[in-house]
Amino acid sequence: MLAVADLAAHIGMKSACRAFALNRGFVYRDRARHRATVRQYIPRARPRPPLALSSAEQDRLLGELNSERFADIAPATVFATLLDEGRYFGSIRTMYRLLASQDQTGERRNQRIQPIYTKPELLATRPNEVWSWDITKLKGPAKWTCFHLHAAPEIIPSGAEFSRSTG
Repeated sequence: MLAVADLAAHIGMKSACRAFALNRGFVYRDRARHRATVRQYIPRARPRPPLALSSAEQDRLLGELNSERFADIAPATVFATLLDEGRYFGSIRTMYRLLASQDQTGERRNQRIQPIYTKPELLATRPNEVWSWDITKLKGPAKWTCFHLHAAPEIIPSGAEFSRSTG
């Protein structure tokens, strides 16, 4: 391949490939393959766009988006409202981009906070004060049939003693 490259510098690639009976596509692919292994990709910082908002403009837009008036409204609605008033701070996408940089892209509306639910605790201090029961469904012998098993407490009159009879 080096010989083809040397000769191509003097007579051209087409003539050099014809002289060595090589396909030009093969030579170009081989050259690109060697170039890719030699050259390393170095990421460069993207230049700041000329129309990007300055930090003061970003602060002003973010203050408008977080104001009490627009705190729970979507950026598209904020954009339309401000445009109706004759004020333009940036596009809808700019508003979303700015909110994303501040981690505020979630739900912006006021949300109801769920109260902390505590499991009820039943405590009996005297007879017949707390009652409990259970109903369970058991599968029946045929499809779509079931039995309801009711387990209800035994009602014990007040002042009675528990006694077990054997036999």
